Amino acid sequence: MVLYQYCRSRLLFKWLRTKNINLLKWTILISLFILTISVYARLCNPDIFKNLLEKTSSAFVELINLSHKGTDFLFGGLADDKQSWGYIFAVQVLPIIIFFAALSSVLYYLGILQKVVFFFAYVLNKLNITGAESVSTAANIFLGQTEAPLMIRPYLEKMSRSEILCIMIGGMANTSGSVLAAYVGFLGGGDQAQQQFFALHMLSQSIMSAPAAIVCSKIMFPSTKNGMLTKDIHIPKEKLGDNFLDALSLGTTDGLKLAVNVGAMLLVFTAVMWVGNGFLGWIGDLTTLNEPISRMTSGRYDSLSLNMILGYIFAPVAWLIGVAPADMVNIGQLLGEKTILNEFYAYISLADMKQTNMISSPKSLLIATYALCGFANFASIGIQIGGISQLAPNQRRNLTELGIKSLIGGTIACLMCGCIAGMLF
Repeated sequence: MVLYQYCRSRLLFKWLRTKNINLLKWTILISLFILTISVYARLCNPDIFKNLLEKTSSAFVELINLSHKGTDFLFGGLADDKQSWGYIFAVQVLPIIIFFAALSSVLYYLGILQKVVFFFAYVLNKLNITGAESVSTAANIFLGQTEAPLMIRPYLEKMSRSEILCIMIGGMANTSGSVLAAYVGFLGGGDQAQQQFFALHMLSQSIMSAPAAIVCSKIMFPSTKNGMLTKDIHIPKEKLGDNFLDALSLGTTDGLKLAVNVGAMLLVFTAVMWVGNGFLGWIGDLTTLNEPISRMTSGRYDSLSLNMILGYIFAPVAWLIGVAPADMVNIGQLLGEKTILNEFYAYISLADMKQTNMISSPKSLLIATYALCGFANFASIGIQIGGISQLAPNQRRNLTELGIKSLIGGTIACLMCGCIAGMLF
């Protein structure tokens, strides 16, 4: 089975072939080794890395549960998902985003976040990449795709295309800590054991995706600065806010903006999907396709729909990363939703599939958890162009030209993490 999975991972790397094959460094192989070890360390018991991740995930879940105290105070009985109205997304999930955004702001003000970022940047810096690349990629483990580049703002204007692509793929291959907490919240539901399970694997993926992003970027666009790498690691010392309360207030305001943005996008994307499905269902009625589709899919899809089309288009990708044959179409649908819409919408679909037992294999569920955990979607191209170009206007042309390539690289980095997790399941 491991050999079979290895062959499929080799097929995945065919997507990353580069014309500049002579520029590839041995550090690519080293980073792949680190990537594999990071998963292996999590799975082997007893092991200090696994224990550390488990304790971190337990603390992460405890923070999520404590954040619900504020939600209970504000919304009262509406925050109780055991009542007749059940789980209300706007009440249960969006407040978590606000809380963790405020917490991140406070940790940044206290200098704790910078120290953690420096540690990961120091490790990544050993892979023969520049100091700015390592800092930005490490920051993406905790921050969003437009916040992480703020930590290397003085270097952005002088960066090469290879370095810019590395920054972009690093942002695409990961998520921020605030939305990660939201994913854990609605995937785990009210079950603390499930929350801890998903927290453990999502935290693991956040760490794995950093070297995975470097691997993809340096295969797609190797650096030509032989012997001219600036490997100095510099973490900005400025603080967010004038004092503790100011930092907390600024973080809360930023979190509120993010939560409203997430809620608005999900509202529109969900409505657009239903409109599209309704239109395609109507076409299916006119062409009498709906009945054969329902029969062919054994009731999985009762009519022609966008979900079905995405499922079958991305099913080969799901097979490539090791998903069980019975789950390929369902996981393919999730990968399509994540790429076309966003990972939030895909995770909501995953939670629904998990609740209704539509995913037959635990391994498929695990692979999907890893593969969906990233900002790699078409909307993120615009977000990165707009956000990073504000920091370095002279890089706008490079950002626009590398947009699709960064989307592909970020997607493959997430798929690589899912593939390795499945291989060692």
